[in-house]
Amino acid sequence: MYDVIISLIGSLILIVCVLVSVAFLTLLERKVLGYIQIRKGPNKVGIMGIPQPFCDAIKLFTKEQTYPLLSNYISYYFCPIVSLFLSLLGWMCMPLLIKLYSFNLGLLFFLSCMSLGVYSVMIAGWSSNSNYALLGGLRAVAQTISYEVSLALVLLSFVFLIGDYNLLNFINYQVYIWFLVILFPLGMVWFVICLAETNRTPFDFAEGESELVSGFNVEYSSGGFALIFLAEYSSILFMSMLFSLIFLGGDVFSILFYVKLMLISFLFIWVRGSLPRFRYDKLMYLAWKCFLPFSLNYLLFFIGFKLLIIFYFI
Repeated sequence: MYDVIISLIGSLILIVCVLVSVAFLTLLERKVLGYIQIRKGPNKVGIMGIPQPFCDAIKLFTKEQTYPLLSNYISYYFCPIVSLFLSLLGWMCMPLLIKLYSFNLGLLFFLSCMSLGVYSVMIAGWSSNSNYALLGGLRAVAQTISYEVSLALVLLSFVFLIGDYNLLNFINYQVYIWFLVILFPLGMVWFVICLAETNRTPFDFAEGESELVSGFNVEYSSGGFALIFLAEYSSILFMSMLFSLIFLGGDVFSILFYVKLMLISFLFIWVRGSLPRFRYDKLMYLAWKCFLPFSLNYLLFFIGFKLLIIFYFI
């Protein structure tokens, strides 16, 4: 019983820290985008606009909750909640060495949480009973499923390389050299896949303001919109954490790890400020004609590499 209580308290602290990080990530994004566009970001509230995210949260959650009369109300109401729950559930596989959870299959747990996230977007788009929302939801589903194939193959390559599903092994295997140094192309492909998985620019077709008003979340306001927003930024932070863990020697008990995490999050924002939106057919072409063969080739290379080690060195 003591272990269960400690695990629950640890999870709660982790989730609170993630939500506070999400608040400041939104502030960082607005500041960086401001400077990219040669203007100031939020700077009126408090010192340099630091309390701005909390003011936004209070404003959003105290606004009146509206919903379309023709919507499927139950699924419309619960989708943002499920979306945030799944994005926070993914954080449970973060390999903390304290007695939180023992994840021998952390990679599979991560893939399961990512795959379930598609359903919340799809049902949010469908239950709004709006053509724009439905189109945004369909785009998001097609995009996420396409890139999840390459994502799974890249992870499978690492499973063959380190011989386990446990995320702790990424810490042990990168004591002397980062995987990013020896697998630089794979790192770059993983970063682009992360952009596509989290619906970020240049792959933000699910929220294409220029053609779909606001995408799958067009009918959401106040709390519902805030929860979708939190889920998206929590996923960005999680992907940054995973990139640092897999490619940048992820010792989660060093300050340097969190500096790397912040730099990867900054890259997400930098890409948003620099690149225009892709064309949709180009997005699919990139997934199926470029990334899929690339990740398959790397997977075959790793399998061959492991077989070579087994036959000649063991």
